[in-house]
Amino acid sequence: QVQLVESGGGLVQAGGSLRLSCVVSGRTPSSYVRAWFRQAPGKEREFVAAVDWSGGSTIYHESVKGRFTISRDNAKRTMYLQMNSLKSDDTAVYYCAVRYGMSLVMSEYWERFDYWGQGTQVTVSS
Repeated sequence: QVQLVESGGGLVQAGGSLRLSCVVSGRTPSSYVRAWFRQAPGKEREFVAAVDWSGGSTIYHESVKGRFTISRDNAKRTMYLQMNSLKSDDTAVYYCAVRYGMSLVMSEYWERFDYWGQGTQVTVSS
């Protein structure tokens, strides 16, 4: 069983920064893609960013490009999401997720992911 635990959420003013972390534990696959999704009240779950097994390839939702950076440290089994220039539209619960495999293909779709964390709230005040 794989467990994911997010941390780092909180309340921040517009224009500020936060860094989210997600630690994975348990029997993880030999290679896996990691991603961040978010869900605001009354809205569907939305893709934010994903990183491949090596950490060398990343993809982002258009709305966060240039502001957010996803990274991973496999030795620490941790993934990060550095969020800069935050906007009120970024307010949501942020979830980390894991899926089997090495490729980022189809990683924008939450249905493709196998394991999820419990989520961490990010609130951006304007």
